[in-house]
Amino acid sequence: MTAGRSPSPLLIALAVAAGLGLPTAPALAQSLDRPTLPRIGPAPSTELPSVAPEPQRRRRHMPGGAATPFFTLPDGATPFTPQMGISPLMIPQIPGAPGVPGTPALPPQFADRTAVAFDARFRQGGQYVREGLHWRVFADQPEANGAFALVAESRDPAPVFALRPGAYILHVAFGTFAQTRRLRITGEPLRDSIVLNAGAVRLVGRVGEAQIRNARLSFDIYAGGLFDGGEPRLVMRQVPAGDLVALAEGTYHVVSTYGDANATIRADIRIRAGQVTDATIQHRAANVNLKLVQQREGGDPIGNAAWTVLTPGGDVIKESIGAYPSMVLQEGEYLAIARHEGRVFNRRFNVEAGKDLNVEVVAR
Repeated sequence: MTAGRSPSPLLIALAVAAGLGLPTAPALAQSLDRPTLPRIGPAPSTELPSVAPEPQRRRRHMPGGAATPFFTLPDGATPFTPQMGISPLMIPQIPGAPGVPGTPALPPQFADRTAVAFDARFRQGGQYVREGLHWRVFADQPEANGAFALVAESRDPAPVFALRPGAYILHVAFGTFAQTRRLRITGEPLRDSIVLNAGAVRLVGRVGEAQIRNARLSFDIYAGGLFDGGEPRLVMRQVPAGDLVALAEGTYHVVSTYGDANATIRADIRIRAGQVTDATIQHRAANVNLKLVQQREGGDPIGNAAWTVLTPGGDVIKESIGAYPSMVLQEGEYLAIARHEGRVFNRRFNVEAGKDLNVEVVAR
């Protein structure tokens, strides 16, 4: 230790705790019983003003795509993000916060700041959101490069921040749903509750009574119903089957794709705040295997054929090259065309929902 500099009260408290064998903050965190929810998809872009190109320094960004605004963390800045509900020795306590009694008390090094606590509910008067939240606090004015400086962030369900008096922008993300609001921090401790009006959906697919394997099934989710009018707005693309996806309350249009050909089903779903909606999409399709054989059905297979599958009207459904192409096709009638060494062979076949099919095209 350098002469002339006394250790902070916080370091002395930690050293005493360690010497007495008391549990440290991480140990307390592991011992607490914290309810969990499945992790959910990435958050959408916020509606904050557009920003300038990224400066040549450290960069923080929000997930959601190339069009999402970027925010910079100034060089040398150290966000203060104490973990709510982990250690009563280490966090400021706000009256009325869930499970946290007592009066506001910040560590001495943050004496010039104000304790600000947040929590979130699924709906007005509803349950608290216990997992899947991402809180960010930004400066309320952009820097010279047009970016908003990130002041602090936390993934706790009920974080407490130490903020200097002034104006800020709060952004909270829950899955695909996000809210922003402006804050005015004075010298008085503040506690604020965010009402998300959000729920969740879990999507699966079936053919008959059999559930479709996740690897062959995905969902695109659009805001609004099929007949609401206007251009559909994509919310999430290629959502895996069985994943829990958080969404704002409202109506959504779901496009379910089974395989990579034409097995597609559309449906509207309604999301209600504070509820998980389990939706099952019923596909009418089957797996089809194609094979080119010599002289007769059951003959020796011929490899390296070029395949085209058409509808009776001539629309191309799928093209493939190989000895045994496999594809998922919607229920209906099709024409399979095989090309091998300058010759062309074909066969018509019918697909019935749930009945996998082996189609042999004979090269005579």
